[in-house]
Amino acid sequence: MSYAYLFKYIIIGDTGVGKSCLLLQFTDKRFQPVHDLTIGVEFGARMIQVADKSIKLQIWDTAGQESFRSITRSYYRGAAGALLVYDITRRDTFKHLSRWLEEARQHSQSNMVIMLIGNKSDLEHRRAVSTEEGKAFADEHGLIFMETSAKTAYNVERAFINTAEEIHGNIESGQIDVSNERYGIKVGMNTGGGGPGAGGNNVNLRNSANAKSGAQQGSGCC
Repeated sequence: MSYAYLFKYIIIGDTGVGKSCLLLQFTDKRFQPVHDLTIGVEFGARMIQVADKSIKLQIWDTAGQESFRSITRSYYRGAAGALLVYDITRRDTFKHLSRWLEEARQHSQSNMVIMLIGNKSDLEHRRAVSTEEGKAFADEHGLIFMETSAKTAYNVERAFINTAEEIHGNIESGQIDVSNERYGIKVGMNTGGGGPGAGGNNVNLRNSANAKSGAQQGSGCC
């Protein structure tokens, strides 16, 4: 299947905030309450429509553990968008956002679109970070903001698609030059061949890159 553009996304944030579950909900429309900790990087892809154009999202789900940071840093290269995720029930994951954001901006191109996501909105009774705090952080740092639930699928589609709409708008306005390879945006390629994400409208390849055999541990990821 052909597409007008290919956008690379990277999902970042602390361990256990629900990064893998957000990806699984978006690509497979299902929730897996117990998920192995991501080791290194996992991959997923899906075709979407923005402004009557077919756009392929190539999504890299990164490990939150400090021991894998050197691996995941390399995946910022060529990313057009990033989803920075925290858990609304764990204040420590919110406190760590500044460190994640600093790293993202250090290792990515300057106009990468960043969506701040407060995940696990279904656990309102356990909320430790208010919606207002999340929005204030996003406004302060020039980020898009949304609360989601990977469990109920609330706002998951919107988070991924709104990020793509923002990137597409930057292309249309000339802020992104798609001919410049450092922006990581491919134009008019065809997915009929092999390789990750090939030949499908809704592709979910859950292959773990740089994985170590037997190193995974169970973890809930709402």
